[in-house]
Amino acid sequence: MWQPPERKKYALPVVTALTAATAAQARWFQPLELGPRTARTRTWVPAMVPWRASADGEVTDEVIAWYARFAAGRPGVIVVEATGIRDVASGPLLRIGDDRFVPGLRRLVDAVRVASGGTTLLFIQLIDFLQIRRRPPRVVYLARHLVLGPHHRAAVDGPLADDDAAVRAALAALPDAALHAILTPRERDDLERGYRERVTDTHLPHLAALPTALPPAFAAAAARAEAAGFDGVELHMAHAYTLASFLSAHNTRTDGYGGDRAGRARLPLEVIAATRAAVAPTTVVGCRLLGDEIIDGGSTLDDACDFAVRFARAGLDFLSVSSGGKFEDARQPKVGAAAYPYTGRSGYECMPTIYSDARGPWSRNLPLAAGIRAALRAAELTTPVIGAGGIATLDQAEAALADGACDAVASARQTLADPDWFAKLERGDSASVRRCEFTNYCEALDQQHQPVTCKLWDRIGLDDPAVARTVDGKRRLVAP
Repeated sequence: MWQPPERKKYALPVVTALTAATAAQARWFQPLELGPRTARTRTWVPAMVPWRASADGEVTDEVIAWYARFAAGRPGVIVVEATGIRDVASGPLLRIGDDRFVPGLRRLVDAVRVASGGTTLLFIQLIDFLQIRRRPPRVVYLARHLVLGPHHRAAVDGPLADDDAAVRAALAALPDAALHAILTPRERDDLERGYRERVTDTHLPHLAALPTALPPAFAAAAARAEAAGFDGVELHMAHAYTLASFLSAHNTRTDGYGGDRAGRARLPLEVIAATRAAVAPTTVVGCRLLGDEIIDGGSTLDDACDFAVRFARAGLDFLSVSSGGKFEDARQPKVGAAAYPYTGRSGYECMPTIYSDARGPWSRNLPLAAGIRAALRAAELTTPVIGAGGIATLDQAEAALADGACDAVASARQTLADPDWFAKLERGDSASVRRCEFTNYCEALDQQHQPVTCKLWDRIGLDDPAVARTVDGKRRLVAP
């Protein structure tokens, strides 16, 4: 992952001792209305992809154990990982693009209800993503993937310019600098990073048709989530994925679904409307969105504030704020690997580590949530805003709520380190919290598409035959 060029190692935030009585008065442990439902507390476990689903997207026993373990800590809300709305291959990631997935998801809901004693609201994050391929070897790209055009043929003299094989062979014989001078920027990107679909590829019929295809697909997925027993859905409009790409300032579509803010927000608003119409009034509908894309020429906080007001007026019950995580600045993958959207600066801002710049990693993204919440309140909208990013202590969460930066505080990595930390804090036992070190060991596993665990506990108790392990047997899958 990218690191700030001028950085230092930060100590973990100081933890203030507390009692159960003082915890009971904390803002973080007060109820929060989320449209038709009320969360018991303002503690929030955001979506994390654990790489535990089956190869065809089904819920497994390992998926259930993952979420039941979080539920045992009794947070106010758990958001289940990004779950694909289309019935397309996605590796060991959950899917909800067909009715056959509902029984497994219902088992997951039931397990969380039992583990939390019925005290935790359970939402599921609904995502659409476009196709991405691994970075090809140079010779393979030129021989098989490059679509030949006049600018390629012009580089070959004489009658051989009409011979596809000869053109490809001539291109392959060129040194890199000469080849790059011939290829278009998009072709160079496909060669150096791997082919990746964009929402602006409207010359491809299936991408031109996204505004027609996605609203009913999200609506059907939300209806399945409701049938499985989820309390609500979170529409994924953040990071590197389809709806976020429509919102991006890089979206230059000319069909009414790109360009200015109104055009870029059009499809997400149509998805919200279709989703809201597909579920009962008692089902929560919210979204995850970016406060800042943190890429050159990308959307900024001003854009996010505009979108947030539009979405709140459209009836969303909450707005969960993140940042970055884009393909545009991702590190170049090795040959045979796919680009990963959390390896550039935008990815760092999404998941800051203890190695940071003068701003430091703690509560780093809260100013984005604060800006969005202020815009909503200025528009006389009371939609709750969820803040996140480098949250490791009760004091941080309390400060965020007291300052009006957000209405609930989410914590992913600290909750992974100690799924019981909310319950421990509520009973005044802050001293026993297993504290995340914010080294992003977990994120590195995610980058490799390996089951996500925490270095603070994944080697504990491996001599116990009852402990579920990774396939290689070297790491436990559930926190002790």
